Amino acid sequence: MNDMNWFVIASTVAAVFAIAIGVLLPALAMGRAISSALDALARQPESERSIMRTLFIGLAMIESLAIYVLVIVLIVLFNNPLLTYILK
Repeated sequence: MNDMNWFVIASTVAAVFAIAIGVLLPALAMGRAISSALDALARQPESERSIMRTLFIGLAMIESLAIYVLVIVLIVLFNNPLLTYILK
């Protein structure tokens, strides 16, 4: 196998690991945020609007990290900028 094949295989494996970690960690963070929000709601039900608003903003920020990982992985898989150096 030539260098091009090894590079494509390595890029694919790295993309798989990146998407696995990039989805796992935000999912854990979302679960922890929701758990904390439910705990706060159980303690102070009168502040529901404030807690829920803060929760949804936090969840959107966490989800954006997972989307950024997906975008970078798709760029690496389908339009890898390092391939131009190998093709020379």
